[in-house]
Amino acid sequence: MKHTLKITLIILFMFLLTQFIGLYVVNHYLKPENKLIFGLEPPEAKTEADYYGFFSFVIFAFFIAIIIFFILMKIKIEFLMRLWFFAVVFIALSISFLSFFSWFKYAFILSLTLAFLFAFFKVYKRHILAHNFTEFFIYPGIAAVFVPIFNFYTIFILLILISIYDVWAVWHSGIMQKMAKYQINKVRVFSGFFVPYVSKSLKQKIKRWKKQLTKKQLEKKKIKVNVAILGGGDVVFPIITSGVMLKFFGWFFAVSVIIGSAMGLAYLFFFSEKRKFYPAMPFITGGISLGVIIAFLITLL
Repeated sequence: MKHTLKITLIILFMFLLTQFIGLYVVNHYLKPENKLIFGLEPPEAKTEADYYGFFSFVIFAFFIAIIIFFILMKIKIEFLMRLWFFAVVFIALSISFLSFFSWFKYAFILSLTLAFLFAFFKVYKRHILAHNFTEFFIYPGIAAVFVPIFNFYTIFILLILISIYDVWAVWHSGIMQKMAKYQINKVRVFSGFFVPYVSKSLKQKIKRWKKQLTKKQLEKKKIKVNVAILGGGDVVFPIITSGVMLKFFGWFFAVSVIIGSAMGLAYLFFFSEKRKFYPAMPFITGGISLGVIIAFLITLL
């Protein structure tokens, strides 16, 4: 097991909670009377060809975003990267918060205010609680933008392509590890869940140090902290998929996607090894596919 059982269960809980929040947010914006803000209302797909056109645009935009990211890494303009993160976080949080406060008279103002504050603490103050709390709502907001432009076929093509990219980026090129390290160490912002923890043996050492050492001596001690992370892409793509299933097939298929993706992620966590990097998307995509197949079989019985 890559992490302790407790940390593994915490990450899985965070993943599942975000998926269900995402389903709520997506369902809110699938209703015609609820419109996305900031002019992000996607064009309506009227034919099958429209979905493939949107899909081509998403793939193109994905690669352009990666190229821009690496250009910014190369020229080391961290402040511009933070500004980029802030803008994305602010917009995504605003979309999610507005779905929860839609009943309130001043929902728009409240949502934007809260989104600004949480985005500021996440990006510029680097507060661990603000970071993980915002992760619950960022990916649902992003998913609400993309769900309307996918259908059953294009979303699964996307999952397959992203899984292939993930394998290449983690096991062959190492790009994913470089991007993560750059985000954490230089930009000081990470897109994904971030749970630091220490081992049992280190906890016992710290207890002994507190009894034996002065406060100044304790501060000089170097403490190695383990970190459990789950990338943002590993969270948002299952939300988009469950949203697409909700749009075309209903709640049963949407929940089946969530359960399947969680099972795939759980398999990875329980059978992965310490100090090794793994691409999560192939496991998540496999779990999603299994969940959808079982859902179809149940409905046919």
